[in-house]
Amino acid sequence: MSLFRTKNVEQMIAASAANTGLQKTMGPLDLTFLGIGAIVGTGIFVLTGTGAVAAGPALTVSFIIAALACGFAALAYAEFASTIPVAGSIYTYAYATLGELIAWLIGWDLLLEYGLAISAVAVGWSGYFQSLLSGFGITFPAILSAAPGTVPGQLALFNLPAFLVVMAIAAVLSIGVRESTRINNLMVIVKISIVLLVIVVGAFHVKPTNWQPFMPMGWTGTLSAAAVMFFAFIGFDSVSSAAEEVKNPKRDLPIGIIASLGACAVMYVAVAAVVTGIVPYQQFMDVGHPVSMALQVAGEKWVAGFVDLGAVFGMLTVILVMSYGQTRILFAMSRDGLLPPALSKIHPRYKTPFFATWLVGLFFGLIAALVPLKALAELTNIGTLAAFSMVSLAVLILRRTHPELPRAFRCPGVPFLPLFSVLFCVFLMLQLQLSTWIAFIAWLAAGLLIYFGYSRHHAKLAKTD
Repeated sequence: MSLFRTKNVEQMIAASAANTGLQKTMGPLDLTFLGIGAIVGTGIFVLTGTGAVAAGPALTVSFIIAALACGFAALAYAEFASTIPVAGSIYTYAYATLGELIAWLIGWDLLLEYGLAISAVAVGWSGYFQSLLSGFGITFPAILSAAPGTVPGQLALFNLPAFLVVMAIAAVLSIGVRESTRINNLMVIVKISIVLLVIVVGAFHVKPTNWQPFMPMGWTGTLSAAAVMFFAFIGFDSVSSAAEEVKNPKRDLPIGIIASLGACAVMYVAVAAVVTGIVPYQQFMDVGHPVSMALQVAGEKWVAGFVDLGAVFGMLTVILVMSYGQTRILFAMSRDGLLPPALSKIHPRYKTPFFATWLVGLFFGLIAALVPLKALAELTNIGTLAAFSMVSLAVLILRRTHPELPRAFRCPGVPFLPLFSVLFCVFLMLQLQLSTWIAFIAWLAAGLLIYFGYSRHHAKLAKTD
């Protein structure tokens, strides 16, 4: 039964409120911008073209389906975040409800989700950054421009821009949350302005005939695209990982989670409608910058230039927020004894998990430099969908085991909405490729080896058994 020992919820909350060494500096606007910063990036600026090829103009429906899957999970996240405002996101919630082994697997799963999201977005950022530099006549040597085997006819060995941007974000995060939040908020304002500019200017160039037929690949293509476009919404859950650095977490965390997801869903659907209305969906095949390409076709080259700039800024915020979430998951797992104590050590001056931040930067920076984007996106999706399924189940269990806990926000439609969320997520997981499932199972198997070899015996709860 020690595999399913749970942490005392009341003690978790009390310990978090007392002192963790982390600074409480964030409010609701910071959290909303944190969510938007994590969401708006590669999904809209890069993968829109992939989704359009798979679904045609019905990409708008694919976005809505993916948003609903995230939305149901977001309501469960909001209840947990307001009830147990402790760092660690769903890992922490699972430790209080489902037991240590499940919590470990979810935490290990989150490390995959956040880490590969960092790498995937860094690869997308590299493509836009190199495109931007080429406009000034600056090019990277082919050998340092992309991962091995991704550039036909050229010898590419290492994506240097992708590696360097992850390391630069690690440097920013290591010096403090307040400074990181200010940078994130500024860049979010820039990219929201550019997305709105795309919608307003692009709307005047839409040709309704490009929306016919609306669903050329039928529901199969639309659902397949939804499973991939789900990647575009990943990030809102990172808001919950900031629980111990929020001034009023019970009120502000639900606001940040729901507001950021809702705002991004509206923008995504509008952008998808505009770009597929400007350019026939077939023309997005193998296009790495679909939004700016659509505006170039429309003759709005000045806006396309802003889109490239917005993509560069937009993806920076995603890398920043996902790196932030990753380090806080490591911090929580290490503090519980499931990972080495060095990962939860707080820097005496900067008040950040300094070592964990640089470790995340180095490891996932190297993955960004060496692994293609498509493989990274699908692996990120399956890890996130699994985590969303678990948080929806966990909210039902917490309602039953701790009905007396004060809940500043309550997930509506319990038990039906959380159960529907689980079914929705599992359905999207089944749309992913077999190779993605094999890699995911291999990752979980490695996690089990670490748990039984190290974590189970070093867990702080083991000392009380």
